[in-house]
Formats: sequence, C-alpha cells, structure tokens
Amino acid sequence: MHCRYCHGSCVKNGCRNGKQRYRCRNCRRGFQTEYSYRACSGGIKKMITSYVKEGCGIRSISRLLGISPTTTMRRILKIAGTLKPPSVQAFSHFEMDELSTYIGNKAQRNWIIYAMERKSRSVVNFCIGRRTRSTLKSVSDFLLGLFPTKIYTDRLNIYRSIIPFSLHDTRQYGTNHIERKNLDLRTHLKRLNRKTICYSKSFIMLSACLKIYFWSQ
Repeated sequence: MHCRYCHGSCVKNGCRNGKQRYRCRNCRRGFQTEYSYRACSGGIKKMITSYVKEGCGIRSISRLLGISPTTTMRRILKIAGTLKPPSVQAFSHFEMDELSTYIGNKAQRNWIIYAMERKSRSVVNFCIGRRTRSTLKSVSDFLLGLFPTKIYTDRLNIYRSIIPFSLHDTRQYGTNHIERKNLDLRTHLKRLNRKTICYSKSFIMLSACLKIYFWSQ
C-alpha cells in the first residue's frame, strides 16, 4: 500500500465504519482506500477542476459527482486557495482588458479586469469590481512591477492616467489575444454567458472559478 498523498509506504491504522484505514510512514497522514461518501474519494479534486473549466455550475457538478452542493462549493474554494498565478519574465509585453458580468442580480454590474502575458497567453493577474480608476490601477500597478516593455489596452480614458505614456499602446489589433480570451471565458464559463439567467451569486465564488480557469493545470 502506498500513500495517496506522497506515495510513501503505509501501515494499517485501525478501522472506521468497517473500512480499513492506513497511515503513511513518511508524511504521517491517514486515509482509506474506500469511502462511504464519494466526496472523500481520490480524484474528486481533479474532476471538480475539470468540470469548473468546462462551464458546469455548482448544482451540475453536484449531480454529476453525487455529492452535495455545499461540499462542491467548499471544495472549489479550497482548490482555488491553493492556486497561484504563473511566474513571468520581466520586460515582457502584456495586454489588459475588462469583461462585464453580474454578481448577485442583474442590477449589480461588475467587471473582471485582467492582464495577459502576450507571448505565453497566460493570465498574470485579475481583479473584480466596478470599472473605476482604483480597480484598474490595482492590475496596472502589478504589471508595472514586472517592468513591462509594452502594455496594450483599448482606448478607455482611464488607462491614460494609470499607465505611463512610454509603455502604453492602444494601436488597432493590439488586444487581439485578450479579446479572444474574453470569448473563451464567455464560452467556457456558464456564469459569464451573455443574455442568459446565468450569473454569479457571490464575489467569492466568481473569484474562485476564475482562479481555477486561469491557473489550474
């Protein structure tokens, strides 16, 4: 028997509910090979990640995996809490854009402001909130800390006041890659679909699902 966490050797560690338990000699963590509740089984984390990236909602994932919606939400938040943005090289080219959505109800319009490294197409940072100077500045300041060569945006007036003129570029087709990413987000995440009843009920869940979509392997 090998540990499901570190693949080290294990010893028997009693029984629980008629199921044999094991303890790893290396990491000292306990586990079972079979669980009564499916949410405890191995591979659930990977399946939840895959379903989130394929646009399934909380209740859809719950039905597909046979676990409760509350457990599904807790697992999504736990997975998102372990994810970090990818490391990128300094002096790179970046694209920055905004994507509109709703949180809570259709009267509460919010924006997803995020930045993408142009060569690798990886999202390096994002922020959710109103399309104000302070919200956009939180992402632009992060980019400026990476010593960018160029930052490509659309012609929104706010960008002119938060990005230095020498780094700012609003040329036509300069944001093609991130505009395509916007389309992927609309297509792959049901909560971002246009002209539907689908939208995020909470800021926390929207942020968690974006982290999984952007940064999970």
